Amino acid sequence: MPELPEVEVTRQGLADRLEGGWVRAARLGKPLRWPLGVPVDSLVGRQMGVMQRRGKYLWLPLSAPQAAVGAAAAGEPGGVLLHLGMSGSLNLSASAGAAGPHDHFELDTDRGLLRLTDPRRFGAVVWSDALDADPAARLLARLGPEPFDTSLTGLRLHAMLSQRRTTIKAALLAGDVVVGAGNIYVSEALFRSGIDPRQRCDRLSRPRCERLLQALRATLAQAITLGGSTLRDFKDAHGTSGAFQDQALVYGREGQPCGQCGQAVRRIVQAQRSTYFCPHCQRR
Repeated sequence: MPELPEVEVTRQGLADRLEGGWVRAARLGKPLRWPLGVPVDSLVGRQMGVMQRRGKYLWLPLSAPQAAVGAAAAGEPGGVLLHLGMSGSLNLSASAGAAGPHDHFELDTDRGLLRLTDPRRFGAVVWSDALDADPAARLLARLGPEPFDTSLTGLRLHAMLSQRRTTIKAALLAGDVVVGAGNIYVSEALFRSGIDPRQRCDRLSRPRCERLLQALRATLAQAITLGGSTLRDFKDAHGTSGAFQDQALVYGREGQPCGQCGQAVRRIVQAQRSTYFCPHCQRR
């Protein structure tokens, strides 16, 4: 957490509000996963472009500064690549108040104060000259296709999975087959497609891969509509919690009856992550 739905909900809540705004001041708090890479003051005087998402990363393009603040700025455009880590959230507020102990990055703009709050500090804010330049290019290079990308077909998914002997749950969480589907959403999509999470990838037929892709898209689309999931810390850009967890069919429902067959939902641990599934409805 946050996964693709939470990051996309965040982007949707910020993109229109930030576009065209100017950075008036910037602040860094405690160190995050990686250093910013430039003096924080070099972000001042830049105009914000359209926020984009790639996987679980957000890209905020920034124009060349109106007046170069330091040598690191060099008068060149670029942007910041943001990752919310395991507990982060971005909020844009007209009056956010003083920074708290978990507020680690701020942009004071003429559209409001953009603040990254991250209690566990696994998030990141990294400067890059462009999305196709390092470090952004290096960080994004390993990501698989977007789940809603029309070039990702059941045939393509089957071809990628047929080369792997790992379990389907592990392959989907890895992020290089399809990006952004976290633990909650993979468990739900596997249930919707009737696939046992312990099934080996290379034993999945093409029709089952077609159903899996459809289920994954439907699950993620529903999660985005419901504002994502809030299990502990996540809130959207307006400070609102997500509601998908209340609609989950198997996740977090260990011992409760399956909505399709009535048998008890099981919980197992795969790679130190909880997996919820119905042993009757999901087959190998």
